[in-house]
Amino acid sequence: MTISTGTLPEQLAAVAARHPEISATFWSLSRTLDYATLHREATAAAAALVRRGVGQGEPVGILCPNAPEFLIGLFAITAAGAAATPLPLPAGARQLQAYPDTLAAIVSAAGMRTVLVSPQFVTMIDALSDVPVEFVDTATLFAETADADLPLVRPEDPAIVQFTSGSTAAPKGVRLTHRNVTAGLAAIRSGIDLSLSDQGGFWLPLFHDMGLFGTLSAILRGIPAHIWSPTAFVKDPARWLREFTSSATTITAMPNFGYEALLAAVPPERAAGYDLRHWRIAFNGAEPISRDVVTAFCERFAPAGFDPAAMFAVYGMAEATLAVTFPPLGRAPLFDWVDRATLSDSGWAHHVSPETPGARAVAGVGAPVAGMRLRVVDPDAGIALPDGEVGEIRIRGDAVTGGYLTADPARTAELFADGWLRTGDLGYLRDGELFVTGRSKDMITVRGVNYYAQDVEAAVGDLGGIHRGRCTATTDPDDADIIALIVETDYTGTAAHDLVTAVEARVAARLGLAAVRVYLAAPRSIPRTSSGKPRRPAARELIANGIAAQHRP
Repeated sequence: MTISTGTLPEQLAAVAARHPEISATFWSLSRTLDYATLHREATAAAAALVRRGVGQGEPVGILCPNAPEFLIGLFAITAAGAAATPLPLPAGARQLQAYPDTLAAIVSAAGMRTVLVSPQFVTMIDALSDVPVEFVDTATLFAETADADLPLVRPEDPAIVQFTSGSTAAPKGVRLTHRNVTAGLAAIRSGIDLSLSDQGGFWLPLFHDMGLFGTLSAILRGIPAHIWSPTAFVKDPARWLREFTSSATTITAMPNFGYEALLAAVPPERAAGYDLRHWRIAFNGAEPISRDVVTAFCERFAPAGFDPAAMFAVYGMAEATLAVTFPPLGRAPLFDWVDRATLSDSGWAHHVSPETPGARAVAGVGAPVAGMRLRVVDPDAGIALPDGEVGEIRIRGDAVTGGYLTADPARTAELFADGWLRTGDLGYLRDGELFVTGRSKDMITVRGVNYYAQDVEAAVGDLGGIHRGRCTATTDPDDADIIALIVETDYTGTAAHDLVTAVEARVAARLGLAAVRVYLAAPRSIPRTSSGKPRRPAARELIANGIAAQHRP
């Protein structure tokens, strides 16, 4: 397979010439956009942006849903020599009030002057009047006729500014050049042997790195892309699966919670009614991968023809243009059973049998993709660690960012150590396979003993009364030696008291942890990233603001 080079505008022009009638289908809108039209409209819009004074290298925002105008806008911005900056959308009514402040913070960090807005969101502009940018309706922009010479775009020029999800900190703008992006897309294509017989289908928001680069992988390979809105999936996963089946899509991507949602939506007696024999790659990443969910999914949909080897557990991040490690093609999901206490307290992945009390299954996520180098090191000494010892994951390669979009050089300098990007993720290697154990910032120390926040959450997530298993663990704001466990529930009175008792008992039984304080919050209270990960620092504010509180019988 030819490794891609050049820039995004060059690649789109080549795809439009070779595959002009292949299209992106927007299922939630009943609209299509063929690649010849995408190229033509993006080129025209790029000229309009140049006429409007958009400068080379400057970040230009995209405030659009999963719709044609998002793709046209992105390629237009890059063809104009600017950096396309997908902006997060409010996830619901609860976020609307805080959204202007969120957007203003991103605009300020990026030094942004212009934001392209979908016609679907032009009514929001009045509410965003305090955000100091020019909002440009894409319908107006695309209708403009402008003669302007497009600038020469070079591989080393900025292409995309990808704002991270902010699961452990404030969102950061990752600077990705055309070289970064084309290298990352090439690694994805080679890692899954993406061919012209494939079709890609994605429901994640296009402002999310997995949704964006998954979709671009399909488009710039010249194969059909099927795009749904996140709301369509969340509201009716079973309908999404029916449409996914009818589209004959071979490749999709979603976090672990997406597969969990499909399990909840499709009971065993209905699973055989789907034909999933064409599903070749089911990317599973962006949040911790649950063995229980993976196993149940493979078993549930085996009668529908789903091949367990299609379940593709991966590790990636926006700073690497998404892909870092992929498992080998054709391999069923791999999990390493290790002693939970030894893993968290001493940082050693001691292999045990699944039946051992305190055993924890850690997903194998494969080896580095093409062009990527990876090492696991002692975060203080920077020394590579032996197999089985937990350390910080560090990476380098053509797809890896040169830093964040910030005026503070020190912030970018802290991101690297001797040329290696410090991911902030913890994991270990075993026989060349990477196993990710968590985030360093999500490690909670209680009276000298370390606990992974996700272990605490996993211990109670299946208890009845917890809304969709949603809970998050963090350090208690009033006592650093106590773990605060925020639990979403609609229980009140005696039922709430019994739930708290059950949570405390489960944590004590499975983790030997008594220093836990349970806080109850209403369903959908815990702030989450676009990929479903709990934003733990933000969750602590629920306690301070009284939104999450201890139950008083």
